[in-house]
Amino acid sequence: MKLSFALPTALEYFASLVQSDAGFPLLEAAIALAQDEYPDLDVAQALADVDQLAARLKRRLPSDAGPLQKLRLLNQFFFRDLGFAGNVNDFHDPDNSYLNVVLRTRRGIPVSLAVLWLELAQGLGLAARGIGFPGHFMLKVNLPNGQVVIDPLSGLSLSRESLLERLEPYRQEGDLIDGSLASLSPFLQTATPREIIARMLRNLKDIHSLERDWARLIAVQDRLVVLQPLAWAEYRDRGQAYAQQGQFRAALADLELYLAQVQGAQDRGAVAWQVSEMKRSIL
Repeated sequence: MKLSFALPTALEYFASLVQSDAGFPLLEAAIALAQDEYPDLDVAQALADVDQLAARLKRRLPSDAGPLQKLRLLNQFFFRDLGFAGNVNDFHDPDNSYLNVVLRTRRGIPVSLAVLWLELAQGLGLAARGIGFPGHFMLKVNLPNGQVVIDPLSGLSLSRESLLERLEPYRQEGDLIDGSLASLSPFLQTATPREIIARMLRNLKDIHSLERDWARLIAVQDRLVVLQPLAWAEYRDRGQAYAQQGQFRAALADLELYLAQVQGAQDRGAVAWQVSEMKRSIL
């Protein structure tokens, strides 16, 4: 008897990667985000391509290199030799979030470039992490003489003054940020792999929402719901995208779940009215 096995869907594969925070495969999960747009994407090949870059980098590393020398070598390799940089000509191109494309074009956005940089940094044994800084994803590296914060678009280290300047548009009235490192510390916390993938997905969410591309938005929302199953607002947003597509039964399932879970939401009345209108339209 011939056995046949159904291959997992792209969403099922993604769900298997992100089911646990233990050993969360950041690079593989980030590459897998492109499967909705590029269904024939070979994830294993993309991983192998990054491994080849890591091997090239390690061959340049002196056996006695310390952390600072490793950091300088990595930045020389990543930004100058390979030419990775921000896609300044079209920062809102969805391809900036798809690592298979970023690897080919050497252009991306801060968070996608950071994922690749982190993989190479950790391969060198650097104590490097991502930072979910407002408006611009950052990197940080612990060195013997202290911590440095790095812009993943350029590899440049950022001063306290530069970080405070970048934070200014996101300060709320009455915030007490006195310019000290202590006042910056809440904004320099390590982003977990799950948070990094969520940020990548929300970048795509913003793009597809602005373009009113409901089909692509639903695909992104499917991944956000899998990634953060208790983030009830993501069910609401998927439900509203379903409604825009005329898929009212799917929309109702998500919106009613949202209403059941978030009792004190400010938009509860508006969502409840939307639900009642949809029910009336499909009766």
